[in-house]
Formats: sequence, structure tokens, C-alpha cells
Amino acid sequence: MSGMPAVVEQVVQARLIISAGRSARLQVTLRYRADDPLAVRMVFPVEYALDGTDEEPGPADAAAAGVEWVFARRLLAGGLEEPSGLGDVHVRPVPERGTVVELRAPEGVAVLRFTTADLRRFLWRSHLAVPEDQESRYLDPDRELAELLGHLG
Repeated sequence: MSGMPAVVEQVVQARLIISAGRSARLQVTLRYRADDPLAVRMVFPVEYALDGTDEEPGPADAAAAGVEWVFARRLLAGGLEEPSGLGDVHVRPVPERGTVVELRAPEGVAVLRFTTADLRRFLWRSHLAVPEDQESRYLDPDRELAELLGHLG
């Protein structure tokens, strides 16, 4: 791999399911980085954080642009076809060409409905950056270990 790492980013519309008859539309940024080839990221507007904070983000706060959830690319891909996931992230197909992503945190559960075609387009683009089953060629074991140990900033 040479040059800048490939980044795939796509903004999609989602519906945050509030109750049986209520939902709110929001924009979600889907992000994939070739230098972290096993993961996908979903970035939500900070006002949808589950922690109940009403603080406005400071201009210097890079993470303030949104709340980021990171999980396996294979989980997202698998959930388009059948219910997938253990732990904090669950993905499942729903009628009318939809996919539900359920995010679980100690503060609560967020249920989001996406158009499956949007998620498929994003995954297709991520597979152009790093082909499925070729992720190991893009892994940097030293960097991964340093991140795990908290030595990278």
C-alpha cells in the first residue's frame, strides 16, 4: 500500500425509531478506512448522543462533530441478509428494503432504520478500497498493538 490510506465516506439518511409511531430523520456518516480494514464507523450528530448531555461541542473538539460507533464491516454486511450481532451492535433486515441497526449502551438503546441500498453502496465502495478477505494485507500489527496499548495519540 502506498500513499495516503483510502477513506470511504458516505452520508446517508436514517430514521431514529422513537416509539411505535414516531421517528426522527437524521444524517449518518458512514466511514471506512483502509488503515483499519476490519471496521466500519457510523457517525451520528452529537445531539443524538445517548449520554443525555446537552453540552455544545467546542470548536477545537475533533470528536464533537458527532458520536462515533465502530464495529466490524462483516457484521454490517451480514446483517443485510440475516440478523447479526452480539453485544452492543445488532443489524437485521426489515421489510420494504430496510435494514435496522440497534446500538446498545448503558445509557439506552438506539434503533435506526436505513435504506438497504445505501448500506450496500457503502459496503461496495469499501470493498473497492480493501477487498473482502484481503483485510490482513492492510493491517499494520505494530500500529494495532500501539493503539491497543494506548501509545498513539
